[in-house]
Formats: sequence, C-alpha cells, structure tokens
Amino acid sequence: MDHVTKEAFLQRYAFLAVHVGVGLKPGQRLVIRTPLDAAPLVRHITAAAYQAGAPYVNVMWSDPEVAKARFLNAPEDSFEEVPYGNAAALEGMALRGDAFIAITGEDPEALKEADPARVSRSRSALSKSLKAWRKLQMSDAVPWSVIAAPSPGWARKVFPGVPDDEAMDALWNAIFQAIRLDQEDPVTAWQAHVDALETRATLLNDNRFDALHFRGEGTDLTVGLAKGHIWKAGASVTKDGQSFVANLPTEEVFTAPHAQRVNGTVRASLPLSTAGHLIRDFSMRFEEGRVVEAHAREGQEVLDRMLDMDEGARRLGEVALVSADSPIRKAAELFYNTLFDENAASHIALGEAYRFSAEGGIEASDEEAAAIGLNTSLIHVDFMIGTAEMDVDGVTADGSRMPVMRSGAFVLGD
Repeated sequence: MDHVTKEAFLQRYAFLAVHVGVGLKPGQRLVIRTPLDAAPLVRHITAAAYQAGAPYVNVMWSDPEVAKARFLNAPEDSFEEVPYGNAAALEGMALRGDAFIAITGEDPEALKEADPARVSRSRSALSKSLKAWRKLQMSDAVPWSVIAAPSPGWARKVFPGVPDDEAMDALWNAIFQAIRLDQEDPVTAWQAHVDALETRATLLNDNRFDALHFRGEGTDLTVGLAKGHIWKAGASVTKDGQSFVANLPTEEVFTAPHAQRVNGTVRASLPLSTAGHLIRDFSMRFEEGRVVEAHAREGQEVLDRMLDMDEGARRLGEVALVSADSPIRKAAELFYNTLFDENAASHIALGEAYRFSAEGGIEASDEEAAAIGLNTSLIHVDFMIGTAEMDVDGVTADGSRMPVMRSGAFVLGD
C-alpha cells in the first residue's frame, strides 16, 4: 500500500470512527484510549473530532512493553496496585457526557513470557477499580466504540512468514475491508448494514424464544435466555438519544442468556487471545448455568484463572449469532483479536451481562438483575463457537423448536 493511499484510508477510518463509531456531537469531548502503535490513526481521529466540533480530545496512551516490564520485573506483592486516579477520571468523564474510543491491536501474545498468576491478579485489581465506569459503559450511558490499528506483533501473527512492513500493509488492508472502507461511501454502507442487523434482531425479538440450542462438532449446548431479553444489533442509543456503534466492525445480533439456565458442552471454534496470552483448542461443560469443567490444549492455566476471577466468571453474560459467511472471514482467516474474530463466528461471553439486553435491566439493582437472569462479574470475555457446520434452533416456552441457523447461516424468516 502506498503512503498516499494509506493516508486517505486513515482519514476515512477516522471520520467513520468519529461520526459512526461514537456519533460525536458538537461541543462534546472525546477520550481516546490507545496503544502507542496506533499513533498515526490517533492523529487522524483527533483532527476529525476537532473538525466535528469537539472542544478537547483527551488521549490516554498505553505501551504493551511497559506492561510486560512490570509483569516480568515488579515485586511479587505489587500486582494489586492500579493507576492512581484513572478510574475516577474515567467515571467523571463519562458522567460529564464525554464520548470514548478505544483502540485495540496489541500483539496477542505480548505477555506470553509473563506469569499468568501475576497477570490475573493485576487484571482483577484493575477490573475492580473500573467497576463503576464499566457499569456506565455496559448500560449504554455513554457513547463508546472499539476500533483497531495494527502493531508489528499482531501483523506477524496474522500473516506469518512475510516481512514486517508487508504484514502490516496486509493487516491494514484486511481491517479496511472488514470495516467497509473499500465502499464508495462507507458511512452510507454502514447505515445500510446496521439497518439489516436491526431487521434480524427484530425478527428474533418477535419470536420470543425461551432458549437457543447449538449443535456442531464438539458442541451440544442449550442456552436459556433471560426474562424479558432483548435482541440487539450493532447500533445503540444513549438515554440522551446519541447513536453509536460499539464495535467497528460488527456483524452480530446478541442478547442476554439466563445465568442459571445454560447446560451442555461447547467447543471453541477459534483461539482466544486474552490478557496477552492465547488459549487454543478449548471446551467447557455447563451445568445449571455454571462451567463445571474446562479443558484447553494450550493456555490451561490462563483459562483456569479467568474462570476463577469471581463467581460470575463461570457463567454467561452474552450470546451472539453471526452468519458463517461474515465478510470478516473473507478479510483474514484468523485475526487473533476478539473484535474481529467474534464477528466471524457466533459466540458466547463469560462474565458480565449488558444490562440493556433485558427489559428493566438498566435500572435494576444487582439483586433485581440476578432475578431477571443477568450475570454480574468483573470480566466479559467473548469466545467463538460458530462454524460453517453449526445448527441453531430456537426453543419456545412450550418446548417447540424452530430453525434459526443451518450450516452456520441464518434461515429464520426465510
């Protein structure tokens, strides 16, 4: 990719992130949380935000190498320490009405050399400190969007065996394709795409299934759905009426499982990158909503520590359906990044439920949310279970069944 073409695409990407991702309003501040490798994209987003009327753009930088240095060298008793003031600052900015863009793209195995126990303790402490901010985010109280920018380590993982500059260009191209920047008018293309996803969500809401039954290689899983569950698609709206798209890209329709009503066995269809480690070839068995058995060919300790983060970590907070012909699959065989891989396959998430995924969920206390079936946890970790061979049935309260997906493709409504 030549420099001129890449700069033009970065400008289009920035415009999309500002106007579709968070739907930034004139006079609204923007917060960007980003790794250093994304600096070229951040500069374009900053310019686009100011052009859209932002009075201030606050960039919060991070560096995976700094994190790695801590996990390899810091004192053993120091991993409950968290950045001073960050949690209060994020909560304050959210309550003030700022918009938030988070950029992902770190090496999926950046912390491969680090002790998973140290990473887990740090992650738990940070999650506890950010609980108030995450509640605002997961209740659609603020406009937020997650996007991606390549790093050399990530590009090498997706496109192994080629020079770094070629791998970076290939990954940029895959991202541009996945987020529809190759369309003549990406904003119009996104509006049409979001409308199509909303139509699919409406169809699922109209059928009011009590549960979903997933069947595929290594998977025979029944996921009960929360009381008053609501199927959602790519676009969301804050209570103040600001539209945003939380994930660029997005291909999913999703809702809230009932935390006590998941039974059976599920096998992951793609590796999971989490906490700087990879978990490969893993499966889980659920009884009455809880993971009672989990096995991984690689990353067993990381998987175990994730499941033991708290009681809610062994229960589901999301179930999402994605067609096996998703364009994300065409952009790259495997991204090793959940933002993309979760939009290439149907998936479920361990941990916290999105409160807006059930009637009354946003206003509910934790006790009331639990009665609805919504899960509470310090984590929310998506992993992919869909394949081109998977069948999904909707099960009604009287036990009757209706095909929703066959061979990985939607058939409901056809």
